[in-house]
Amino acid sequence: MKKFKTLLAVLLMLTLTGLGQVSITIEAGPARDTISRHIYGHFAEHLGRCIYDGFYVGEGNKTIPNRDGIRLDIIDALKKLQVPNLRWPGGCFADTYHWKDGIGLKKNRPTMINTWWGNTTEDNSFGTHEFLQMCEMLGAEPYLSGNVGSGTPQELADWVKYTNHPNGSSPMPVLRQQNGRATPWGVRFWGIGNEAWGCGGNMTAEFYANIYRQYTTFMTSGGGQPLYRIASGANGGDYHWTEVLMRDIPKHLLDGVGVHHYSVIDWNAKGSATRFTDAQYFATMKQALRMEELVTKHSAIMDKYDPKNEVAMIVDEWGGWYDVEPGTNGAFLFQQNTMRDAMIAGTTLNTFNNHARRVKMANLAQTVNVLQAVILTEGNKLLLTPTYHVMEMYKVHQDAALLPSVITTPDFMYDNDKLPAVSVSASRDKSGTIHISLVNIDPGKSQELRITLNGQKISAVSAGRVLAAASIQAHNTFADPGRVKPMPFNGASIQEGALRLEMPPASVIVLTLK
Repeated sequence: MKKFKTLLAVLLMLTLTGLGQVSITIEAGPARDTISRHIYGHFAEHLGRCIYDGFYVGEGNKTIPNRDGIRLDIIDALKKLQVPNLRWPGGCFADTYHWKDGIGLKKNRPTMINTWWGNTTEDNSFGTHEFLQMCEMLGAEPYLSGNVGSGTPQELADWVKYTNHPNGSSPMPVLRQQNGRATPWGVRFWGIGNEAWGCGGNMTAEFYANIYRQYTTFMTSGGGQPLYRIASGANGGDYHWTEVLMRDIPKHLLDGVGVHHYSVIDWNAKGSATRFTDAQYFATMKQALRMEELVTKHSAIMDKYDPKNEVAMIVDEWGGWYDVEPGTNGAFLFQQNTMRDAMIAGTTLNTFNNHARRVKMANLAQTVNVLQAVILTEGNKLLLTPTYHVMEMYKVHQDAALLPSVITTPDFMYDNDKLPAVSVSASRDKSGTIHISLVNIDPGKSQELRITLNGQKISAVSAGRVLAAASIQAHNTFADPGRVKPMPFNGASIQEGALRLEMPPASVIVLTLK
């Protein structure tokens, strides 16, 4: 009998350690907030191989299909993500970039040294016209980061006039016509500098608030679509920065306040993108899940000064940051993309979705060949990363009504520390279809989920997709570009009015309910 009881205890222990119990309640009644499609934005900086040898392969390229030098297979892949906006030209590069160097005949454009990213020569062959043409090809709104660090109010005001003002209104539209564009582009989103606390000028919050007021005073819409002006926001948990901006900038000059946060273990020892330990994985996810705290605390400050929610939070840089791939230029920030990055993407987007009342835009850093890229290229080859697949699975939330959720989840434990194992967000689209996105960050344990909906009966699970792999280090390569990709998920069932399913370890699932 003693042996039998011991065996039962062992079996019970194995069951408890192998399968976690998760309870989720989704409020499916009338919704208050909409998940802005702009939360699913991207970021393209003149950094490494993001623009050159990424988006832009040159007009004379005969081996890679392109239109005016813009790589067409990248455009096709990004269209499937329904990219809502694209931020450019930086990043740190933005505050050294002078836009007039990137217009006119390419043979007449001056060169410059990209001092931020490897001291490479920037020939300005990809400039305002090329970027805005690319946005038109993507069907994405451009988000231009203005040079405040080394520029002038006149320079930024002229850029607004060049892109937005009607013909004949000033010398800038005349110059635009001379360079081949008759009608204005109508650029709505404008960043007033980038990381003004650091590479954008090492400013104090108080000094930047005054600079911001000066620059935005001279930015005029030209009678078209009103400008959406975004202040250079805080570095992670610098809540004083947000406090000063919300306190000192008049609301009629301010539409959005930025926040930047990267999931970095240690800036001096970031670790490999693919050969990471269990400890490094846990530490990375701890940084990624810190986004919930940052958004909550920055939102509380914004609520104090803006109770009517007129100013948006813009998380215009986020993602994982690791050591570059061996043998590549250290300044180019080229890193592989594993299932760990899928975990970062899924949990972060769930956070943004759940804070849709305040978070209105976000930009994953960066789109191609840099940091947590959705696309990697090598010559004429292209691969889609696990992060790409998460963004594609989650696009169902764009402009859908947020359905608030409450979750009770087991912990993901490591070395006496713990994180919530499962995260969730849910929405209802305009057709009435409900989508639920789920992430299990625990790489060693499946999770048994019970999901109930308040205010709506679940009649059927019409579709499901899962992103999972044999290990958290799994990634796609140019030799095997389809190793990690979404698969159909048929494991959800309706039992006693609740939705039940088992999530594999380290997985992302999106369910469609009718």
